[in-house]
Amino acid sequence: MNQPDILQLAKNAIDIEISELENLKNRLSEDFLKAVEIINSAKGKLIIVGIGKSAHVGNKIVATLNSTGTPSQFLHASEAIHGDLGVIQKTDVVLCISNSGNSPEIVNLAPFLKEYSSALIAMTGNPNSKLAEFSD
Repeated sequence: MNQPDILQLAKNAIDIEISELENLKNRLSEDFLKAVEIINSAKGKLIIVGIGKSAHVGNKIVATLNSTGTPSQFLHASEAIHGDLGVIQKTDVVLCISNSGNSPEIVNLAPFLKEYSSALIAMTGNPNSKLAEFSD
């Protein structure tokens, strides 16, 4: 591959990212505002839950939020199922990230996340998922 091809590939990748950011901007709704209000008014910390690639995204979000002053902690979904739910306090807000919103770990965990926290926020690509049904 020559240098002009490499540059064109990089520019194409950036064009795709710009297009997806525009799509994201157009999908922001009242649900986003409600999530921000819930997080902003939380008395406790923000617990971010995920599994698989969503766990990697969740860890990055936690690192960013802690750097900017929002107390946050990551909780891996499979670890939560096996005893780590005690990290969640009733004053905490949980943000659960799942593309499908229907993975077995997330579906089994969602009722407990909601019960143990002050609010459950879903970040999912499937608004009709089980996770979305459980979320505030």
